[in-house]
Amino acid sequence: MSDRLDAILAEAVPRVCPAAVALIAVDGAVVAARATGELIRYGDAAFTLAEDRPPARRDSVFDLASISKLFTTSVIGSLVEEGLLDLDEPVATWLPGRDARITMRRLLTHTAGFQPTRRIDLELPDADPATRLAAMLDTPITAPVGGPYLYSDVGLIMAGRVAEVAGGAPLDKLVRARVTGVLGMAGTGYRPAAGLLPRIAATEWKPERPGPGCVRGAVHDETSYALGGVAGHAGVFGTADDLLRLGEALRLGGGPMLGPEMVAEMLRDQGAEGAPFRHGLGVRLGDPGIVGPLEGAFGHSGFTGTSLVVDPAHRLTVILLTNAVHPLRGRDGIRDLRTAVATEALHLARRT
Repeated sequence: MSDRLDAILAEAVPRVCPAAVALIAVDGAVVAARATGELIRYGDAAFTLAEDRPPARRDSVFDLASISKLFTTSVIGSLVEEGLLDLDEPVATWLPGRDARITMRRLLTHTAGFQPTRRIDLELPDADPATRLAAMLDTPITAPVGGPYLYSDVGLIMAGRVAEVAGGAPLDKLVRARVTGVLGMAGTGYRPAAGLLPRIAATEWKPERPGPGCVRGAVHDETSYALGGVAGHAGVFGTADDLLRLGEALRLGGGPMLGPEMVAEMLRDQGAEGAPFRHGLGVRLGDPGIVGPLEGAFGHSGFTGTSLVVDPAHRLTVILLTNAVHPLRGRDGIRDLRTAVATEALHLARRT
C-alpha cells in the first residue's frame, strides 16, 4: 500500500471533503487503497458537527453524480451491439417529434445543441416525475446542432430515455441487466435500498428536501431527484471496488459487458469541436481536470467529488470517491486532490 496516498488524503480531509475513498489498481490488482474521514461530518449548512459521525470505509457508498453517464453510455453501447439502437439515426425513431438532426452520437458527445441543465423542479414544482420528464424531452435546442461542444445534462437525459424505449425497460433495470449485473457490481445502482444507508456518504444541506440534516441516500442532483432519482445523467450510487470492475472492463475491451469494437468506438476521439479535451461517446479523453499526468487516460468526474480514470498505457484504473459537496458545494481543492491521486497512481504503475 502507499504511504503517500495516505498522506494525500490526510491533507485533504476534511478541508476538501469530509470523506474520501481512493483505490489504485495496476493490471487489475489493487496496489493502494485508502478510506478516511467521516460519512456524515456536518449537521447543517453552518458546518455544525453532527452528533453521529460514522467513519468512511473502503466499501462506503457514494453518490457518483455524472459518472452515471458512463453507465448510460455502456447501456447504449450494448443496445447498439444488439441492433436495437443506431448511433447515427435520428432519435425521433424512438422519440417521435424530436428534431431530426439529433442523433445518439450527438447526445453522447454533447453536440446536440441542448442547454447545460434545466431546473425542471423549479419550473414544475408540483408535477410528478413522468410529467417533468416529458417536459425535459421537449427542451428546445438553443445552440448549433453538431457543435460546438456544450456539456449538457439535458442531452444525457434524452439519451437515457431513448435507451429505455429501445431496450424495453426502465433505465435502472437496463443498467442492472447490462452493466452492474454482468460485472458483479452488487453495491452499485440507482436509488439505493434503505439497508445501505449506514454505508452511504452524506452530500449537501438541502432544507427543501424531506428529512432532517444533509441529503443521504437520495441523489444530490436536483434534476435527477425531480425525475424520481433515475436519469441518464445522474443518480447512480456505488463503491470504489465496484467502479474498479467497470474501469477494468473498459480498459480490457469490454469484458462481458461490451465487445471490443464498441468499446473502441466509445474511446475514439469523436472530434467534438470546442471541447476543452478530446471526447469519446459519453467518455472524456485526457480531461486535465481528472487525469493529472495521465494524459492518455479516459474517464469521467462527478459534481459530488467523484472520478473514475483509466489509463491503458500504464495499466491503471484510478478511483476517487468523495463527498466534497458536504455540507455545501463550492469548496476548493477537489481538482488538486484528483491530480495528486493520479500522480501517485503513475508513480505506483512505474514501479509495479
